[in-house]
Amino acid sequence: MRWLLNMFDGAGYTVRVLARAMAHAIRRPRLAMTARLMYENGLKSLPVVLVVALFSGMIISMQTGLEVARLGEEEFLGSLVAQTFAREFGPFVTCIILVGTVVSAYAAEIGTMSVSEEVDALDVMSIDPIGYLAAPRILALTVMTFFLTLCADLVGILGGSIVGYTHLGIPVKMFLDRGLQSLEGREWLGLPRDLYAGLLKASLTAFVIAGVGCAQGLRARGGALGVGRAVRRAVITSIVLILILSHVFTWLTYRAFIQE
Repeated sequence: MRWLLNMFDGAGYTVRVLARAMAHAIRRPRLAMTARLMYENGLKSLPVVLVVALFSGMIISMQTGLEVARLGEEEFLGSLVAQTFAREFGPFVTCIILVGTVVSAYAAEIGTMSVSEEVDALDVMSIDPIGYLAAPRILALTVMTFFLTLCADLVGILGGSIVGYTHLGIPVKMFLDRGLQSLEGREWLGLPRDLYAGLLKASLTAFVIAGVGCAQGLRARGGALGVGRAVRRAVITSIVLILILSHVFTWLTYRAFIQE
C-alpha cells in the first residue's frame, strides 16, 4: 500500500511541477537560459539521435524488406518504412535517447542542488525553484524534441533506402518516391498529418518526461545516494510513460489527424 501511495504522491507532484513550470514559461520565460539548454541538451544530442535513427531505419528496412520481397511487393517498402518512422519509430527512438542523455541529467543536476540545500536557498531568497530551474529545462526539451524527431525521421528513411538498394535492389529514387507519396495528400498546417502526428506526440512526451526528471530532482533527499535514486526513478518512470503515452497519443492522433 505504501508504494501505491508514494506513486500517486509522486505523480501529483510531477503534475504540479509541469503546471507551474508552464505558467512560468508563459509569464516570465528565461529565454537566455532556455536557449543555452536547447544547445547543451538538445543540439548536442543530435549526433547520437542520427546514428540510432540511421541504423534503426536500416534494421526495419531489412526485416520488413525480406518479407515484402518474399511476397513480391518490394515497391511498397518505402511506404512501410516512411509510415513507421513518421508515426511511431522516430518519436519513440528520439524520446528514449533523450531519457538517457537529458532527463537523467536533469534529475542529477537538480537533485544535487536539492541535497546540497541550494534549492532551499532559492526559497529563502523568494525565488521559485520550479520557475528558476525546471521551467527552462522543460521548455528547452519540448522544443528541441520536435526538431530532433524530424531529423530522426529523415535519417531513418534514408537508412532504409540504403538497405533497400544494397540488399534488395530497390532503386533509391523509387524507395523515396513511394515514401513521400505515402505521406502526401493528408496535410494539416502545411505538414503531412502522419508526420505531424508523430512530431506532436514526441513534443508532448518530451514535455512530460522533462517534468518527471525535474520533479525527481527536486524531491531528492539523502546525499549522493539520494541523487542516484532520483536518477533511477526518473529514468524508469520516463520509459514507462513513453510507452503509455505513445499508445494513447497514437490512438488520439489517428482519430484526429489520420483517419478520414
